[in-house]
Amino acid sequence: MPESSETEVLVLVGSLRAGSVNRQIAELAIQEAPEGVRLRLFDRLGERPFYNEDSDNDQVAEPGRALRQVAGEADAALVVTPEYNGSIPGVLKNAIDWLSRPFGNSALKDKPLAVIGAALGRYGGVWAHDETRKSFGIAGPRVIEDVKLSVPVATLDGKHPRENAELVANLRDVIGKLAAEVGNPVAV
Repeated sequence: MPESSETEVLVLVGSLRAGSVNRQIAELAIQEAPEGVRLRLFDRLGERPFYNEDSDNDQVAEPGRALRQVAGEADAALVVTPEYNGSIPGVLKNAIDWLSRPFGNSALKDKPLAVIGAALGRYGGVWAHDETRKSFGIAGPRVIEDVKLSVPVATLDGKHPRENAELVANLRDVIGKLAAEVGNPVAV
């Protein structure tokens, strides 16, 4: 944990598109973070090679080290992801694989993590969000199951997420609940 009283939240976006709705939601979350909470977007998921245990050694590629470093510095993580073909985008699954190591002592071990996002389907990416929670739960973080936000893209009417007051309020709620989980003991 950082020496300051500020809560550091790592933000991962499952879409690589510069104009994606999920990136817009992540950027909005950063802007809407309450005082004492700092959200930090790791914007390099597309740079990491596919996880390969044979290359996970002292010479790990810099993008893999960088991801683990920012995860280690964070108090919590917020994952904002679309749904690709009913599941997790490959770039996000690769990040989960990188962050799951070293096994049993990952950079996000026991840290609270929430999964939210938007998708084209009428359920807003629920399948991908559930699969992402499951995978991260196995990888080491403490997934906060009751912090959810799945946004059907159609509900935004082609507007930026910041123009949807209900989404902004829900996003603030998600950030507040996630930050409140920092420092809570892990249930055994």
